[in-house]
Amino acid sequence: MVFRSSAAVCGAVIALAVSVTVARSETEGVHSSAVVNAACGDAIVGAASTYNPFKPGKEEGGPDTASGERYDPSAWAAAIKTSLRQKFGGVQFGARPKYALVEAVGKKVIVKINDVGPLRPGRIIDLNERTMRHFDPSLQIGVISDVKVRPLAGDYWIPGPVG
Repeated sequence: MVFRSSAAVCGAVIALAVSVTVARSETEGVHSSAVVNAACGDAIVGAASTYNPFKPGKEEGGPDTASGERYDPSAWAAAIKTSLRQKFGGVQFGARPKYALVEAVGKKVIVKINDVGPLRPGRIIDLNERTMRHFDPSLQIGVISDVKVRPLAGDYWIPGPVG
C-alpha cells in the first residue's frame, strides 16, 4: 500500500513538472512573436550605457532603485532617462515596474524599467550589467549607439532575450 501511495505521489510530481515546463516554453514562445505587437508608442532612439551603483562596503547588496527594489546586476533591468519617466509608466517607489523592448546590434531583449537617472547627454537608457553583457559580452564597448527602446503594454512580461 505504501508503494502505491509513493508511486502516485511521484507520478503527480512528474506530471506537475512536465506541465510547468510546457507552460513556461509556451510563454517564452509567445514573447518572440507578441513583443513587437505589444510595443506601444514610437521607439526612442539614442545611446545606451551600463551602470552599477553598488559601491563595495557602502550598502550590502547594492542600493535601492527608484521602484524600491534592490539593484541586481544579474537581473534583466535598466534605468531610463529621468525626462522619459512618464513614457515608461512613472517608475515610482512601490509601483509595479514597467517593461521595455530594447533593440541594438541585431539583438532584442525585454528589460524591467525599475530605475531612473540623469543620464549623460545623448543617452536614453542605462542597462545593468547582465543586460549590457547581452549586447556587449566583454563590456569593452561602454556605450552602444543607435539603441531603440519601446515601452511594452502590460505588466506581466518575463525579462530576457527575445527571438
